[in-house]
Amino acid sequence: MTDALLTVDGLSLGFRGEGGFAHILSDANMTMRRGEIMGLVGESGCGKSTLAGAILGVLPRTSLQVRGGTINFDGIDMLSGANTRAQESVRGRRVTFIPQDPFTSLNPVFTIGQQITELMKWKSPRRAPGGVRLPALMTPYPRARRRADRDQVMEMLNLVQLPNPERLLKKYPHEVSGGQRQRLMIAMALLPEPDLIIADEPTTALDVTIQAQILGLLRSLATDRGVAVMLTTHDLGSAYEICDRITVMYAGQDVETAPVAEFFNRPTHPYTAKLLDSLPEGGGGMTGIPGELPSFYAPPPGCRFQTRCERMTEACKQRPPSDIAGPDHVVRCFHPLHATITDALATKEASL
Repeated sequence: MTDALLTVDGLSLGFRGEGGFAHILSDANMTMRRGEIMGLVGESGCGKSTLAGAILGVLPRTSLQVRGGTINFDGIDMLSGANTRAQESVRGRRVTFIPQDPFTSLNPVFTIGQQITELMKWKSPRRAPGGVRLPALMTPYPRARRRADRDQVMEMLNLVQLPNPERLLKKYPHEVSGGQRQRLMIAMALLPEPDLIIADEPTTALDVTIQAQILGLLRSLATDRGVAVMLTTHDLGSAYEICDRITVMYAGQDVETAPVAEFFNRPTHPYTAKLLDSLPEGGGGMTGIPGELPSFYAPPPGCRFQTRCERMTEACKQRPPSDIAGPDHVVRCFHPLHATITDALATKEASL
């Protein structure tokens, strides 16, 4: 994929705990293009937030162990210890974050204006990366840049449809509504003029009406500004509304990636099909997925869905390779529900 902005290749990592080593991600793969919205979906505990945290570099390094794989952002190795300065220039500036709960992400003892000013002091697109490292209190904030940054802040707050920005900046986080706080977090994520925004279930804490407004706002801003968005969510309805492609994760492994229309109309991995079947229907019916998630301390070898899959065979004890199921449609399964392009080619060669 020549226009790839972010590539996660064979990432395996976990944490040392009381029960031993927890294999949270196992050979996880994902690719994002510039300007696209990618949905990262799956059951709770499938590794969505862990993958996002690995890209952001915010996982606890004391207990984190990377067992293999790479994270490459626009040519920068985000896991190498030799690229610390380059990684710092990416995180919080070229890659930003929208949290699940904006209230716990804002400091309750400082005004909104003080917190945005601190963000712009360090992450403004007008601030030269690198430079002389000084203690925080000694680091200068030139008046001309401060004025330009404030103008950008006012413009962005208006863009995300926050009324009376001057008054808003004087308020504390608890003095604004949940929807306004989430709009504020979207504005703060856009202020550094990033190439990629990671949105970790950004509408979970909001009611349905506000959810639709926030998703529409995020879609329009991403489209207008050409920013790539990784939306981690368990809400397939939200993914359907704004995503270009969807990657499905199960127990720390990617199992299928497809354009949004192909994903809903032609699911190819057995888990994807069962995940879609579990959605409530208009008549109130829904189908559960029998079984339980495997233990991260002792996961089954190969495909982790094998313990709940009706199509499981001995081959599934090996990790399936990527198989092309259609344009931009990749599945990792030895027994897909639909014939893949590889299957079609093999059949054609056998008939010759």
